[in-house]
Amino acid sequence: MSGIDLGNGVVGAVLGVVFATLFQQWLQDAWFKVRRRSAGMVRSIIYRDRQGGRAWSTFSLGPLRTSALIVDGDGETVIAPESVHIQVLDGDVELPAEMTAWRDEIEAEEERARATGERAPVWNGPRYAVESVEASRTALDEQAEIHLRLRPTDYYTFLAAQQLDRRLPDGSTPRARHLDPDRPLTAPAFLQCSFGLNVAVVTSDHLLVVSQRSDRVRMAPGLWNSSVNEGLSRHIDSAGRNAPDLHAAARRGMREELSLEPHEYSLSLLGFVLDVDKRHWGAHFYARLNDLTGDQLQARMSRGVPDRWEHQSIEYVPFRTAEVIRYLLRPDRIHRWAPLAPALFHLALVHVHGRGSVERAAAQAVRRLG
Repeated sequence: MSGIDLGNGVVGAVLGVVFATLFQQWLQDAWFKVRRRSAGMVRSIIYRDRQGGRAWSTFSLGPLRTSALIVDGDGETVIAPESVHIQVLDGDVELPAEMTAWRDEIEAEEERARATGERAPVWNGPRYAVESVEASRTALDEQAEIHLRLRPTDYYTFLAAQQLDRRLPDGSTPRARHLDPDRPLTAPAFLQCSFGLNVAVVTSDHLLVVSQRSDRVRMAPGLWNSSVNEGLSRHIDSAGRNAPDLHAAARRGMREELSLEPHEYSLSLLGFVLDVDKRHWGAHFYARLNDLTGDQLQARMSRGVPDRWEHQSIEYVPFRTAEVIRYLLRPDRIHRWAPLAPALFHLALVHVHGRGSVERAAAQAVRRLG
């Protein structure tokens, strides 16, 4: 090593010691500030993300995701019949001009089926479209008050409006043009031409009745569904000009799909739910059979059911929290549920067993899946 190199090394070492002495604390302080600021930014982002989450989220249970939005009802509190106020507005729902042709296509197709006899045509039954659903609470006891506004429509209009992702002449779709995902309760009535009654039926020996929809039905064929599912009918459920009664319509479904009469069960309204994907509204009920066991109900149905063709299979599940939740999450079921059914069964469990018990059982079932 030359004298110059040795001198440079000594000078470098001295300068290093001086630099470390003078700036070590400053560097430590600066590094601490950078770390603290970075951590603060991360926390801020996480906080904003949590704060910015939607107040309305659809029903989920571990890996089970649905498009069912529970608009009112928690399962524990029953909504009294007198708390539901229904108004039927004058004037049928009208499709936009560019969607009217879709309805004409459906009508022509059904007329062709009727003329050729190639298949049974779909009957264009009178239905109700949902103008709005508003939930509030009474001033004194904070009981639920539901105001439901309906408009007349028909089944062909419903089928046309179900084509939410079909392209319009300008390249857009009805979903993109008329629906705001951040405002799920706001939609034009012509896109909401369906209101259904869903009932979770439990037998006297504590079995939940679960039905599978027929492959021949137009909507959700082959999917597993509520014990009873009945659409609100303008022809059947409204006497004269009177507004329909939801409890009466649910009892009609019990009679037509399970051959059960009103004196054979108790009926409780648990909530109002919206399928935000298809824009189907529904009222969720719980029914407990007074005396009929699962075997007796099966024997009753073997002797004839008015609407047998709507179901192709029925199963009976012990109505215990853990068993129903495991059933909902079964690999062969989890992707085969009609959108509103899991939320219905969850509300029924909460109604009978309490929210705490249901939440604990759900958490345990989800952990075991992992």
